[in-house]
Amino acid sequence: MSRRSGILEFAVLGLLRESPMHGYELRKRLNTSLGVFRAFSYGTLYPCLKTLVANGWLIEEPGNAPEDALAATLAGRRAKIVYRLTAEGKEHFEDLLSQTGPDAYEDEHFAARFAFFGQTSRDVRVRVLEGRRSRLEDRLEKMRVSFARTRERLDDYTLELQRHGMESVEREVRWLNELIESERAGRDLKGSASGGPAQSSQQNNTTGATGNLPRPGDTPRTDLPDDTAT
Repeated sequence: MSRRSGILEFAVLGLLRESPMHGYELRKRLNTSLGVFRAFSYGTLYPCLKTLVANGWLIEEPGNAPEDALAATLAGRRAKIVYRLTAEGKEHFEDLLSQTGPDAYEDEHFAARFAFFGQTSRDVRVRVLEGRRSRLEDRLEKMRVSFARTRERLDDYTLELQRHGMESVEREVRWLNELIESERAGRDLKGSASGGPAQSSQQNNTTGATGNLPRPGDTPRTDLPDDTAT
């Protein structure tokens, strides 16, 4: 499994944990609500869904609305398939939420992980945030070294672009520092005290799966490629 397909599977499982959906609804949520997947086709989504079904993490069900099924029959089309998370799928997603390995700190995976922080326990959130901060601090140090070595040989516009990149990373590090401080103090993002693991219904703790991802400066691209055409 590629890293990007793994991120898509994670996001699909997380959305279906909220409620069953058909493919169109999933694609819409991935493109608009999560703010992680900027452009990908049904040719990318449906193979992912088929894989999750084959693994026993999702089941396919016919659409619930009788009028939809009748309309599809009269038009000679298949009725919409609704995808529902199984008990095994829920357990698998919860296992993914608990993981804090290096992939969780990378640009694309971190954005997807952050979108589901409302369903993630506080200790895991802190570890992911700290890992992301460490990754960016290393990146920032390399950028500063490169800038110092090459600034005399670059034109003004290239230098300005490099400064812009460093400032973007610096802003995200400051943002992460604030989040980590709030988490350690037991505060949610609005500053009120809270304790224990985050629940999926407590969307005030983060932007959550139902809100747009934060954008601390100009963060790297987090879209999936349009792998295949339908």
